[in-house]
Amino acid sequence: MIIEFVQKEDHLKLIEIWEASVRATHDFLAEADLQELKPLILEQYFDAVDLRCAKNVHGEIQGFCGVHDGNIEMLFIAPEARGKGIGAMLVTHAIEEQGALKVDVNEQNGQALGFYQHIGFKVTGRSPIDGQGKDYPLLHMAL
Repeated sequence: MIIEFVQKEDHLKLIEIWEASVRATHDFLAEADLQELKPLILEQYFDAVDLRCAKNVHGEIQGFCGVHDGNIEMLFIAPEARGKGIGAMLVTHAIEEQGALKVDVNEQNGQALGFYQHIGFKVTGRSPIDGQGKDYPLLHMAL
């Protein structure tokens, strides 16, 4: 597995991974909210973060991580690639190379909460709504 900068032409593959990953891990997210988020991520959010991806030996993107201002803003792994250490590799890279020290996690996403706690993040606060003002509480975490 190798970590590389994401190219603009990779964005369509990333949005495929994002949607498959969200469907596999965010069962609390309403379909309408997912459909509302998808174009925002593709057209705005990818460009707003320092985006890196993990590629396998065949050059296929298996997951990606975006960091902005010391915060992990997105981490998504293709469902078929989950549990193979790719997320941990991307987060380690984000910490060591991109200066990430914080992350916000959906409170309903117990898998993500456990993953970040395992890496060493601790809950430092809570918001009752997410960044879009929706009723998806966020847990603020820091190393």
